[in-house]
Amino acid sequence: MEIQVINWQNLFKELNLYSFIDKRVVKRISIIKYKRTLSGRESRVLSELSYRNKRIFTLDDIRDLVEKPKNFLDQLTRKKWILKIRRSVYVIVPFETGNAGADSYTMHSFVIGSLLTKPYYIGYWSALNYHGLTEQTPSSVYIVTPKPKNSRTILDVRYVFVTIRPHKIFGTEQIEIEKRKIIVSSPEKTIVDCLDHPEHCGGTEEIAKSIYFSKNELDVKKIINYAKDIGNTAVIKRLGYICEIFQWHDYLDLLSPVKLKSGYSLLDPTRPKDGHIREKWKIMVNVPIEPKRWMQ
Repeated sequence: MEIQVINWQNLFKELNLYSFIDKRVVKRISIIKYKRTLSGRESRVLSELSYRNKRIFTLDDIRDLVEKPKNFLDQLTRKKWILKIRRSVYVIVPFETGNAGADSYTMHSFVIGSLLTKPYYIGYWSALNYHGLTEQTPSSVYIVTPKPKNSRTILDVRYVFVTIRPHKIFGTEQIEIEKRKIIVSSPEKTIVDCLDHPEHCGGTEEIAKSIYFSKNELDVKKIINYAKDIGNTAVIKRLGYICEIFQWHDYLDLLSPVKLKSGYSLLDPTRPKDGHIREKWKIMVNVPIEPKRWMQ
């Protein structure tokens, strides 16, 4: 008597039964298969961290749970159950990622950015985009910090650290992303920061567009006060010239009493030193700012 081996996969196809298979069951099977790579101890530690609401945790958080925490974390990282954000900082990869683990895991770039250095705030082009002050989407996340730090790439996202002096760290606000508190520059401080360093936001013309199209949403008086507080008269010079182009006389009156340092600043330091001098603002106009052209 010949015994036939049934190919259940082909049978399902022939009977068109795949449509009746609950995709959640298939996904659950995949998760269970992946979960089996965890040892009992690893499962207990991850469960304890979850119980403590430590989805993002540090080396110190598990010192009381395992004898050799560094070796333990290295092993979980190799198994792709956790993702190393920076030295001694890790994030638990959700079960739902399946067999790919950390390879397919994504986290909001601002959340990751908030974990990379302290103190910090998300600023420049990133904040400009977040507040809806530009239509341009930056390819990098800009993190402002008083501590020098090299740029790095995590989960295919480049993080650019801009070092500033401590007295320039003000005008921030707190937002919430993925249940995490994130510090970002306010809309007005973002404008001032970008005027301070146009190279981190696409140039002075991009800032001028942001100011022009967002006038009703921005507190221009606050921008002027921040510009005075930041301690770089080039910011006042650029802002004054931009307001003059827009013919915003009320704001020009507020800027007029400010004493400008001798010497000429470039309207846009990202462009060549080639242009005409605007003596009133002691600035070399090396890039055109023409609102009529923007609205065409």
